[in-house]
Amino acid sequence: MVEQHLVNVHQAKTHLSQLLQEVEQGQEVVIARSGVPIARLVAWQAPARPVAAPGAMRGQIALADEFNAPLDGLFEALQ
Repeated sequence: MVEQHLVNVHQAKTHLSQLLQEVEQGQEVVIARSGVPIARLVAWQAPARPVAAPGAMRGQIALADEFNAPLDGLFEALQ
């Protein structure tokens, strides 16, 4: 479980660098106004890249007419 640290808005503004170090070490900082939590400071996590649904690029990719043409002589040319 992530350890939480409650601070008021003034403390958060005054000690932001220190709070960011705590977040980097795995803590979660809750910022409160008059004792009422209003925000949570947590470590950044890059969003997972969504996987496109099959067929999502239909009509955007074109193959050349000779795509399926025989490869006669291609491998000999590489030697």
